[in-house]
Amino acid sequence: MLDILKAILFGIVEGITEWLPVSSTGHLILLEEFVKFENVSENFFGMFEVVIQLGAILAVVVLFFKEIWPFCKKGNPKAYKPNGVLSYINKDIMTLWFKILVACVPAAVIGILFDDVLDALFYHWYVVAAALIVFGIAFIIVENWNKGKIAKVTKLADLSYQMALMIGVFQLIAAIFPGTSRSGATIVGALLIGISRTVAAEFTFFLAIPVMFGASLLKLVKFGLDFSGMELAALAVAMVTAFVVSVLVIKFLLSYIKKHDFKVFGWYRIVLGVVVIAYFLIAG
Repeated sequence: MLDILKAILFGIVEGITEWLPVSSTGHLILLEEFVKFENVSENFFGMFEVVIQLGAILAVVVLFFKEIWPFCKKGNPKAYKPNGVLSYINKDIMTLWFKILVACVPAAVIGILFDDVLDALFYHWYVVAAALIVFGIAFIIVENWNKGKIAKVTKLADLSYQMALMIGVFQLIAAIFPGTSRSGATIVGALLIGISRTVAAEFTFFLAIPVMFGASLLKLVKFGLDFSGMELAALAVAMVTAFVVSVLVIKFLLSYIKKHDFKVFGWYRIVLGVVVIAYFLIAG
């Protein structure tokens, strides 16, 4: 029962920090220091903290189903063609998916080729702390630089393939350096190239679907399917919790950025980075 309560706590932290640009990795590393599972295998946690993201992904799918489901009824004016197989495919949504896939390419290639190497090199508290602080400062600088400027792109449909690829390069930074925050890196990148906060956030949400699903699948394959009953229960509970919390957090963020910028998250990241450094220096 205690491990189930711990799984709920991890799900709550994942659901909050996956979508806010504050680094889920930084928070999970700190949480892991204080909350440890007792009845699970040694390799379970490394898989667990990635795969619980599937619950967060499902929240995006549920909330934005109409915006991301590419299939439609025959006769839809946005279909590729009036007849045949293509009459059941929404051209605008399929184009959005092509852009999402383009943005996924940099991180996917590096992740598949160097996943274990990157974990060994960079998955350390001091890297996470540095990434928290550096990107926190970047948020503040970019928002100050952006102040008063009119965004070039205010609709998802206006996002070009070149812009999608550039956002993907920023996502690659998060894939290499834990603590950067995938959502934080992509939002900073989007703001820098003239994309509005709302479009940047929405594209980040959609981009998470293939990226997080792929990362979760990779971890599951490496771990195998030999779960104990407790491990399976803990994973399921954490995923459900992450889903519920993610729904609330995504709605909050979309409402928040209509009237506010991201600087508060920048300051929060800096403070958290300092806390991580202080904790591990004192504890070590």
